[in-house]
Amino acid sequence: MLGTLLTDGTVSADEMRAVLAAGATPQQIEDALAVCAAFDKTVRLADAFGFDVLSPEVFDAGAKYLLKRGYK
Repeated sequence: MLGTLLTDGTVSADEMRAVLAAGATPQQIEDALAVCAAFDKTVRLADAFGFDVLSPEVFDAGAKYLLKRGYK
């Protein structure tokens, strides 16, 4: 469903029914859509401002820092 939303910009009623039939609650769907929207906006802003993706080494260094000191 989220893939269709990102590629087509819409979700059909049948797709929504299928997600509900698979056991997702309306709240879970709403949460998933909110997370999807947040990431979509983040990616669009990063592209617009020309942000570079960091190297794996930089990600590892950041992870080690956060594991050692935590978020503050």
